[in-house]
Amino acid sequence: MIYGILKDIKEGEFRVISTPAEVKSIVASGHEVWAQHDCGKAAGFPDEKYEEAGARIVYSQEEMWAGCDMVAKVKEFTPIEYPLMRKEQIILGCIHPAGHPEEVDAILKSGVIAFTAEDAHRYGSPNCEAAGKQGALFGLESMLTINGGKGKFVGGFAGAPRMNVLILGAGVVGRGALEMLFALGANCTVMDINVGVLRSLLTQYGSKISTMMCNKEAIASVLPETDMVLNCVKWDKSRKDFLIDCEMLKLMEPGSVLVDISNDDPGAIESSHETHHDNPRYVVNGVVHYCVSNIPGAVANSTSVAYASEMLPMIMSILNDGVTECCVKDGFYRRSLTAYKGYLTHEETSAVQNKPWIRPEDILGIADRKLDPAPCATVTRSDNYYKK
Repeated sequence: MIYGILKDIKEGEFRVISTPAEVKSIVASGHEVWAQHDCGKAAGFPDEKYEEAGARIVYSQEEMWAGCDMVAKVKEFTPIEYPLMRKEQIILGCIHPAGHPEEVDAILKSGVIAFTAEDAHRYGSPNCEAAGKQGALFGLESMLTINGGKGKFVGGFAGAPRMNVLILGAGVVGRGALEMLFALGANCTVMDINVGVLRSLLTQYGSKISTMMCNKEAIASVLPETDMVLNCVKWDKSRKDFLIDCEMLKLMEPGSVLVDISNDDPGAIESSHETHHDNPRYVVNGVVHYCVSNIPGAVANSTSVAYASEMLPMIMSILNDGVTECCVKDGFYRRSLTAYKGYLTHEETSAVQNKPWIRPEDILGIADRKLDPAPCATVTRSDNYYKK
């Protein structure tokens, strides 16, 4: 097969899904690799490194799409790419299909076989760890007086107290943020809906952090003393309520900071909307909001190295085994199948967008085989199936 590494063209995105190291592995398995011109340049991987690894450099995205059996990138597919999709071509990226109906429509119309990478991670994505850690640092930057924040230092000074930080969600993102802020001396409170996770964090941090169950009332009770909130909750997109609404922001002191790392649309924060690295902040009810949707893109080299190495087994499985056997062998890859030759196969997208869907097991004809198990990617459910 011919595997194509697309250049990410989303505003402020500098990561690449496969580095020259992964190219060597793919070529060694007997496949051909095409790398779009400068696909890894911003992350520290120039074209010559890809050529040395055995890739062919292609200068136009039209040629990439026309010639590759499979194409992959880090982020979503953009409108200028929709007309380039070909029937039965395999595409891989962080599609976030539930929140992007136009992208889903284009994918279904084209008849491609699409995988959404964010649902494929058995142990959580390196991008989530990066988003939590780097998001915490961007939050501290937003706290600076010169950026509109109240000017508190994370660990305090002699005679001046440390920052009070509230982290919503204790998944990979939230734990990354906690690790960074705790190390820098912040007074950290973590909220989650899983008491077992909170108990394990207390043990890990020697009871030097505070934990609470995550709900709107608990959040409101601590906001008056909170300097910075980091939202790390993966919000059910079918919900119409919020963990923090606009009125609750008035409980915080002017110049406080809210970092929406999860950046779901719709999400847990009513006042949140997507921003980009070139203009990342805005103010609502006195609270400085940092809502960049691709925070890991700011540390493109490290995130590319970590992400590419984790994505390689999935890419190799698709290339070596084919889509069907790939989905048999790994349940997480199977649940990330988003569309198959014009059929929607992603349950959350079906529920949120009111589109009919079919289970990957059924469209692939593997329901009666012994399949690697995987939990559902989200709590959102849909019984809106295609009519037989």
